[in-house]
Amino acid sequence: MLKLADFKPVSLDDRDLFSRHYRQFPQVHSDNTFANMVCWNHYADYRYVEVEDSIVLSSTIDGLTAFRMPIGPRNPDLLEDVIDLALREGGEIPLRVLDPANEEWLREAYPDLPLHENRDFFDYIYRTEDLAELAGKDYATIRRQVNRFGRDYAYTIEKITEENIDEVWEFLVVWCEWRDCDSEPILTHEKDAILFAVNNFFDIGLEGWIVRLSGTIGAISVVGQVNASMAVVHFEKALPETYRNIYKVITTETAAGLRDRYRFVNRECDMGVAGLRESKTRYHPAYMVEVHSATRRDLETCCR
Repeated sequence: MLKLADFKPVSLDDRDLFSRHYRQFPQVHSDNTFANMVCWNHYADYRYVEVEDSIVLSSTIDGLTAFRMPIGPRNPDLLEDVIDLALREGGEIPLRVLDPANEEWLREAYPDLPLHENRDFFDYIYRTEDLAELAGKDYATIRRQVNRFGRDYAYTIEKITEENIDEVWEFLVVWCEWRDCDSEPILTHEKDAILFAVNNFFDIGLEGWIVRLSGTIGAISVVGQVNASMAVVHFEKALPETYRNIYKVITTETAAGLRDRYRFVNRECDMGVAGLRESKTRYHPAYMVEVHSATRRDLETCCR
């Protein structure tokens, strides 16, 4: 029987373990990626346990724990154990489903179990070529804005390296001052996450790009891998009040740097923020990675 005490925190030392496991069982949602978990662990307390050939994840936010479907081969006994653990130790929404394959498995195993959409946490997936080229009428407005930026500013694009990583840190200090990161709890958590990412950039296995203007950094992106055909933009920061439309430039330039290796770019969820949802929708996602959850009441009714 699974116990909460069996789970241990996700740490930098676990990178190779997750890399090996995810090569065999590729992920599709950004929240399950190693980089996301290790950077946001101060906020969500991501933990894991290895069970036979599977990994089971948990997260705890504001004292409420939720568990993920097993990542590995279908094992009905393990699924039953995870549900039992979720009912014993989880909050009111103790089970989350972050990929279509596990959603299908759960529906087959428990056909009477209602699954509830968590639209705010759907990941937006784009064709990398679409973001890099901005071709066609759907991208006409964004394309004009990027072209205008090129006329207004002389800028260069470079990758984040060991030589310029300290400048990225300095830029983020400026960005946090502009955004007043300490004024809201979620911004404070995001500041801690992105600074952890930069401090441990190469150990985590991240990459990224810089937009530089007259020697000064105006925008940066921090990118990881979801699977062999999909990258994920974990962070994208810029100073739009100083450089109008610079966010659109870092978006398209990051995609241009990725398109030879990845067919898709995952730009994560919108968290239900209206302006963010509008912005992400404007780029015309190819599809969404849906997130579903099961409530405690439904699990008790259908699975016991």
